Amino acid sequence: MKYLITGAAGFIGFHLSKKFCEAGIEVIGADNINPYYDTNLKLARLDELKHFSNFKFVKTDIAEVRELEKLFCENDFEHVIHLAAQPGVRYSITNPSESIRNNVNAFFNLLESCKEKKIKSLVFASSSSVYGNNSKIPFSVNENVDHPVSLYAATKKSNELMAYTYHHLYKFPVTGLRFFTVYGPWGRPDMAYFKFTQKILNGEKIDVYNHGNMERDFTYIDDVTESIYRLVKTEMKNEYRIFNIGGEHPVNLLHFIETLEECLGKKAVKNLCAMQPGDVLITCSDSSELSNLTGFKPEIRIEEGLKKFTKWYLEYYGKT
Repeated sequence: MKYLITGAAGFIGFHLSKKFCEAGIEVIGADNINPYYDTNLKLARLDELKHFSNFKFVKTDIAEVRELEKLFCENDFEHVIHLAAQPGVRYSITNPSESIRNNVNAFFNLLESCKEKKIKSLVFASSSSVYGNNSKIPFSVNENVDHPVSLYAATKKSNELMAYTYHHLYKFPVTGLRFFTVYGPWGRPDMAYFKFTQKILNGEKIDVYNHGNMERDFTYIDDVTESIYRLVKTEMKNEYRIFNIGGEHPVNLLHFIETLEECLGKKAVKNLCAMQPGDVLITCSDSSELSNLTGFKPEIRIEEGLKKFTKWYLEYYGKT
């Protein structure tokens, strides 16, 4: 079995490529190495993957039709895991055209190529943001998600609709993954836990939105890759599936900061702020569909996960 993993230089794409290669699976990793955040970190992830003989990297922009067609024509793979995207709830508000280009247009291009090549299965990244301010907790894949509160969430909801249509019309298996606040080593510098770590170590103030009255269902990266690995190992009939990938244990933002302080051995200087546009008060996953099918659900708690992240951060950036 050969897999195309888009966004292979990204956070989740890097870890998933590594896990697949360690399992002896051939991986073609695609990424455009865009400058949304530090490209040196993306290149360092790729350096880690170069040690695997069953990993091949292709630099390409899947939002460009000709580049994507070349990728599909010149490489032999049967399955696609699409993780490339323009992340960022707030970024989508200030840069809407980038979110549409990289999340909607690029996904349409990918679906067309999957149809033409007659791939055997497609797995794609959605997001817990599609739940918006749903009041029913925990968030279930069986609930309505027609009220996104950010453009980023709307692009992910559109991905789910487009994927279902292509599955229905062209009869290939499709699996959508709603990720809940993924964190861990080699993570994304634009995410709160990463920025908090940097600022705490530098003695700078951290912005704590809604005065800390928020909860997030943090999901450690190893739990995410194990979930995906088990899902792709299940028998994929010609069906359309959606799964939550989350830990089912929302963490209060202030408790999260306290845990981070303990891991770093340094107190944060907090700047308490109002709620930001596009934010939601709570995310909480119902991962029963995942556990019922695979026998696994995310289990690493925030105390253990942040300890592993800060250890990596201090080693990578040479902080003491």
